[in-house]
Amino acid sequence: MTDRSDDHDHRFSEGEGFDDPYDEFDLDPPELDVDPSKVDPVDSRIITDTLDEQNIPSDEVDAGELLDVGLNYMGINRFEQATAAFERAARFADDDRLAQEAWVNKGVAHAELEEYDEAIGAHREALSIDDESEHAATAETNLAYALWEFGETAQALEHAERAVEIDDRFAEGWFNRAFFLSERGLSEEALHCIDNAIRLGMRNGKILEEKARILEDLGEYEEAEEIAEEANEMRERAEQRVMEQREEMHGGTPTSEEVDAGPEREWELE
Repeated sequence: MTDRSDDHDHRFSEGEGFDDPYDEFDLDPPELDVDPSKVDPVDSRIITDTLDEQNIPSDEVDAGELLDVGLNYMGINRFEQATAAFERAARFADDDRLAQEAWVNKGVAHAELEEYDEAIGAHREALSIDDESEHAATAETNLAYALWEFGETAQALEHAERAVEIDDRFAEGWFNRAFFLSERGLSEEALHCIDNAIRLGMRNGKILEEKARILEDLGEYEEAEEIAEEANEMRERAEQRVMEQREEMHGGTPTSEEVDAGPEREWELE
């Protein structure tokens, strides 16, 4: 049988900032340099405000480059810096599509810091630009997750459903909806959703474990056991691949996070 004890074991930053050795590290383009003497470290919006005061012409700022800066910060788990970069990208973007993409990613960065209220606001900003665009489904499913963590479970289900209405081939959206439905005890609907995610190519150990749990809830113990065994086999193969890659690169044993990275629900960066 499967075990739900680890369902909420998220690998999130505590949002306490970063140690002094990193203070001088900066991925930002030089035209956005700000005088440190003017920065209040308590105010997370000070960089954007200072830039506005300087009235930097938008044609001197590459919003696409700022978006890449934010993604690079995300890649090294510097989520606070990422939120600032994404907000700047959104504010300087002269293209709605790029601005929407920046707001979606800003929401993801806030959620990694467990700043769910800010994440909700960012995803709603994205949807206010265009609620039918290519980024709208991603914004909806990420908004659903942030609302869920914020305790707004009914709204979360509504937005999870909206995500797959916008794009019925959005595998991550189907998986997230399956998780929310399962947590509400709506196991039959959850099974339908997770099967859709699998049919759309989202098949890994985490997905299969969730399906096994749903089958257990439905009393389908034999099938649940088979799926759980397949999930374990996939995890073992993934662990072996990571170990081999790590040994080839620099030796050592991978952590459990390296073998099976990612939160229980699927975030979607743009």
